[in-house]
Amino acid sequence: MPERGEARRLSETAPRRIITVMAMSGVLVMAFILLFLLREGMPILKGASITELATGRLWYPVSAPPLFGMMPLIAGSLAVTLTSSALAIPFGVALALFLTEICPKRISGFFKITLEILGFLPSVVLGFIGMVVIAPFLQVRLELLSGLNLMNASMLLGVMILPTVATLSEESLHAVPQSQRDASYALGATRCETMFKVVLPGASRGIAQAAILGLMRALGETMVVLMASGGAALLPQSVFDPVRPLTSAIAAEMGETSVGSAHYHALFFMGCILLLFTLALNMLVIKIESRGEAD
Repeated sequence: MPERGEARRLSETAPRRIITVMAMSGVLVMAFILLFLLREGMPILKGASITELATGRLWYPVSAPPLFGMMPLIAGSLAVTLTSSALAIPFGVALALFLTEICPKRISGFFKITLEILGFLPSVVLGFIGMVVIAPFLQVRLELLSGLNLMNASMLLGVMILPTVATLSEESLHAVPQSQRDASYALGATRCETMFKVVLPGASRGIAQAAILGLMRALGETMVVLMASGGAALLPQSVFDPVRPLTSAIAAEMGETSVGSAHYHALFFMGCILLLFTLALNMLVIKIESRGEAD
């Protein structure tokens, strides 16, 4: 009997210990990544101030002397992220609302499978489509100098984050109790009024989290913006101007940079900037969750 009791205790505590070890390992890995970024990125501040890096408009890291103005790169990242989110988030929420409240169950299953397949589509495939299909179309139809621009990259990023926004929004809409819908119908509300005045407000917290996760996905994407954005380190004046986001600059230039140079440290400093943006979005998600728990 004591042996059975000991074996039972081990079977109960072993999964908990394994999960604890895995969680602590993940925390340690993230801590090492953060320390590595700081160690490799902070030396750039010895030759340039944060103000010069953040507000400088010229990015010529191999000139003499080198110029490390990151403002066009930061603006490019923000422009691509916000434009793609403006395209994808409303459409994703509308699609989730359609699948939850309007679409028949037989057809909704097909749409869900399609969304899942779209979510697994490799980013390099989308980037290739942007280069060989969308870019020539925009250049010819709109008479642009180049079809590789902010709009091209934003449309492709919108396609990438659409499954995330739609899937998470659908789960939030499903979580709204059916009793609230029934009460709305009992008071004489139409289906449209129930969707927009009862269901959407009830799922607003989850939809906001889905939108922020979509923003984070767009902010950290590399291959699509590297292939479709144009690669020009300029402040965009319109959605049809070429841009060079932070992620594409890191991916394009890191392989040709000598280790320990100022250019090398500047690229790692860009990684620190992206980390700060991601941290701010994560804090926003945590704030939304805590507000929902308080309510």
